[in-house]
Amino acid sequence: MSLKIRLSRAGAKKRPYYHIVVADSRSPRDGRFIEKVGAYNPMLPSDHADRIKLNDERIKHWLSNGAQVTDRVARFLGNAGLAPKPVFRDQPKKSAPKAKAQERAKEAAEAAAAAAAA
Repeated sequence: MSLKIRLSRAGAKKRPYYHIVVADSRSPRDGRFIEKVGAYNPMLPSDHADRIKLNDERIKHWLSNGAQVTDRVARFLGNAGLAPKPVFRDQPKKSAPKAKAQERAKEAAEAAAAAAAA
């Protein structure tokens, strides 16, 4: 059985609230889980103390038992110092502007530099 530490959505429509849970990777997102190990309230400001609550002891226990973390939870654990901070991937090349848009942006930057120099 492969375990995941992931988010499980709760809360009302347009008012998200997430539980950080340990679950079997085959169970549905909001379905059966083994244990709640924290909570995340994205509606609170990012500097608010109650935005992310973590049960450090239980998270360490499950990580030592081989539980894998999802990307978002890995970011939370990295900020809390419970796990190494994840390396963020670069933007995919598909989302980069196409050739003509890049040319226009380059010309606009050159024009702005010339205007600033004058």
